[in-house]
Amino acid sequence: MKRSLMVWGTSSGAGKSLLATALCRWAAQRGVDVAPFKAQNMSNNARVVPGRDGGYGEIGAAQYFQALAARVTPGVDMNPVLLKPESETSSQVVLQGQVVPAWSHLPWRERSEFLAVAARESYERLARRHELIIMEGAGSPAEINLAAHDYVNLGTARWARAAGDLASLLVADIDRGGAFAHLHGTWALLPDDLRGSLAGFVLNKFRGDAALLAPGPELLRSATGVPVVAVLPMRRDHGLPDEDGVFDPAESGAAAAAAPLVVAVAACPQISNLDEFQPLRQVPGLRLRWARDAAALADADWIILPGSKQVSGDLDWLRRRGMDGAIARHAAAGRPLLGICGGLQMLGLSMDDAQGVDGAAGQRAGLGLLPLHTRYEAPKRVLPLRARFGVPAPPWQALEGIEAAGYEIRNGRTFVADTPADAAAMPVLHDDAGAAIGWQRGCVLGFYAHGLFESAAVMQALFGARTRTLDRSLDGLAELVDRHFDAGVLSRLLPGVRPWRTA
Repeated sequence: MKRSLMVWGTSSGAGKSLLATALCRWAAQRGVDVAPFKAQNMSNNARVVPGRDGGYGEIGAAQYFQALAARVTPGVDMNPVLLKPESETSSQVVLQGQVVPAWSHLPWRERSEFLAVAARESYERLARRHELIIMEGAGSPAEINLAAHDYVNLGTARWARAAGDLASLLVADIDRGGAFAHLHGTWALLPDDLRGSLAGFVLNKFRGDAALLAPGPELLRSATGVPVVAVLPMRRDHGLPDEDGVFDPAESGAAAAAAPLVVAVAACPQISNLDEFQPLRQVPGLRLRWARDAAALADADWIILPGSKQVSGDLDWLRRRGMDGAIARHAAAGRPLLGICGGLQMLGLSMDDAQGVDGAAGQRAGLGLLPLHTRYEAPKRVLPLRARFGVPAPPWQALEGIEAAGYEIRNGRTFVADTPADAAAMPVLHDDAGAAIGWQRGCVLGFYAHGLFESAAVMQALFGARTRTLDRSLDGLAELVDRHFDAGVLSRLLPGVRPWRTA
């Protein structure tokens, strides 16, 4: 009998991803063959993993980290449907790692029928290969307007129940307020055939004395028959990136003023792969700031233009807010300016998108800070890489000779402009095959490699800092759930002391 544990949430941001990650590591530490699964994710935070055809594909970053927590190789079946928002009303569909342009324009209900079939195939392949599947829902399982088409929460649970034993947890963010009502309401709206699988409620992001919760948990159990099995404390330093978007930590004026180094990342609407900046949060004396206007860039020591799911739209956004002028003044002052992937493309002279691959078809001017031209064309380039720095000039000279693992997810192809030698872009980063994927001119550096801040060598060279390893952070999450779940609950839910009873 296959065992599956579903982690549902009362809302987006409740803590499903973090809890699923922690449970993957807790089970793996005890020798369980465990793998993560999320039928559909909506995020522009993606990672490159082995595909089913021997090539490479994309999955949501959350499932990538969950696989590492489970100590298994990440694969496209762990997140078979990834929706990458391109605007307020459209998303690119990535199916089992590959972009499917035709499905990106279908109405949600129409395409869900087809996506569910592929998602179930992926779940069943995983279930045949692993002892335990820890599944993450999306949003809430109680969206009754969507229930008939909800394969991510309800369909996945039913697949798991058909395959063997199913138990589920429901997590709520108590810091938002109303957690008991959210838990009770979600329980009440669950379909009758799945409500009995609910083994426990989890209160997440709690601050204060847990004794003050009484008699809430007891009253909730009386009303539902389901116990509160864990109260997890607020943990902002868990070491993993935020799944649902940019997180701005509350910071006092004194703390901000004390930071000797301010790194501002342009928080564009279609920002992608923002998870790669998580290591910067751990650098002593560095303040990571998400910039949404020119004022937030004015006093920054560094500016970073990150990846983007729609580069042209995000460049327009920068210009509307006057941030292009602040970026130009920063570069003119000789302060470090870094562009990653889409950010590199913005820094160039022009972007040519004849077929509308990136967005609206046409050609537009870049920021003009690197003498480069970019042309957009399919197919998307998706692959891991080993990048090597050559001999960068100041202020980037500390990167000389460093090799680091990273990945590429992009459509653009970039070419060096025909300029005089004293104004040329110097290639300073190369991929495994020796092709240039990064260029520098003065204080401005741009490259296509994502994930380089996750390299200990890069962090040491740039900031003289040794940051916490990912493995240590994952072990910390396992310790968190081990300490704060009621005694014996995890052993009953996960393989160990005894199996749970099938709902």
